[in-house]
Amino acid sequence: MSEVSEFSPHQIVCLEHHNRCLYGEVIQVIESRKMCWVRPLFLAILADDIHVYSQLFPPKILIDVRLTSDLLYPTKLFRSAFDTEVIPLLNELESQDYSAEKIQIARQQLRQFIVKIWQDNPEEFK
Repeated sequence: MSEVSEFSPHQIVCLEHHNRCLYGEVIQVIESRKMCWVRPLFLAILADDIHVYSQLFPPKILIDVRLTSDLLYPTKLFRSAFDTEVIPLLNELESQDYSAEKIQIARQQLRQFIVKIWQDNPEEFK
């Protein structure tokens, strides 16, 4: 029996871990491997006592990761993102400035985030 993914190309999804949320656009779902190819958009770092972003509790830090590498991660780790949580943050991204240093920091932050998810969910990567 095959499982059908709830995700489709161009959909925005979220990968949550502790007080961080990575939002990205689905490029392709690889059903046979139960993997999702995602293009990262931004990483939201929330206050330590808040675990889910909402308009009442905006992120403390918003890191633009659009100029980083795509991810191929287990579909099971993602959830659908709501328009109401994504659109205000996308607007905020457009007001940020870009520099080589900020792009490098964004790459480091994304790498640290995905490594922590990999370390905390080894069973999903077998």
